Amino acid sequence: MDLERYSKITNKNKREIVLLKGFPCKWGRCTFCDYIEDNDTHEEEMIKLNNEILKNVTGEFKQLEVINSGSCFELPEATLKEIKEVIQNKAIDTLYFESHWIYKNRLNEIRDFFSPTTVIFKTGIETFDDNFRNNILKKGIKLKTPYEAGDIFDSVCLMFGIEGQTKESIAYDIDCALKSFKRICINIYVENSTKFKRDEELIKWFKENYSYLEENPSVEILWNNTDFGVGGELNE
Repeated sequence: MDLERYSKITNKNKREIVLLKGFPCKWGRCTFCDYIEDNDTHEEEMIKLNNEILKNVTGEFKQLEVINSGSCFELPEATLKEIKEVIQNKAIDTLYFESHWIYKNRLNEIRDFFSPTTVIFKTGIETFDDNFRNNILKKGIKLKTPYEAGDIFDSVCLMFGIEGQTKESIAYDIDCALKSFKRICINIYVENSTKFKRDEELIKWFKENYSYLEENPSVEILWNNTDFGVGGELNE
């Protein structure tokens, strides 16, 4: 698999970012996602690879984002300990992690483990359209209100540009996200090995009407899924 695993985000919210390997995604049913192919079950090999990636971290921005093809709870325990060592040695004060909604009641386990470092939790809601999120994308996230997730997570990931989405749903998603979350990451869909196709007209409309969001310090837009400098093609 030809994946970049370390990079620096220098345009907004400056931070280092690493793409680590974890155990299989516990949810693993999202129909648009093929990054779970990067998961593994060989713990010793994962730990060795993750340690090598973490050696790149310099701490120059005092912020580190750690992602894996699933949730941070699926990283090996030894890798979590290594991350803790790195942030202590490099005086990193802010740590970003991703987690699926199924772990919503366990976030404090990670916060406590890495205390006093501030932990920012991101979650992939993708859309606040319940039907599209659960029946089409199979995210398995049932919200009582569109704002419920913002009471639990600090940052939300949205995904736009998949065939079947509408202008109205995107406008609704942006409105909900801006009202609920301190940080927003908008991913423009890039076709992969799944069945889903890009809606080029919808993406064009979004760009014409919402590019101004790039001026918002709390909003990041990934026009390509490798814009953070990590990831890439999942080769056989």
